[in-house]
Amino acid sequence: MLEPSIDALQEKINSKYTLVTLSARRARQMSETNKVLIDNPKSHKFVGMALEEVQADKLFITEE
Repeated sequence: MLEPSIDALQEKINSKYTLVTLSARRARQMSETNKVLIDNPKSHKFVGMALEEVQADKLFITEE
């Protein structure tokens, strides 16, 4: 089972497309800077860490 689950993530961000785009951009940023917003991420991959940041409310989209 993947953590965090897609159902839990969609409670934070409704659109799957927005979730994928946000996590990919954040993963790219983490690969360049090696800065993670959460303590002790479960995932060893940048995309997984980005999704964990979304789940922890550290990474989000603001509506304009």
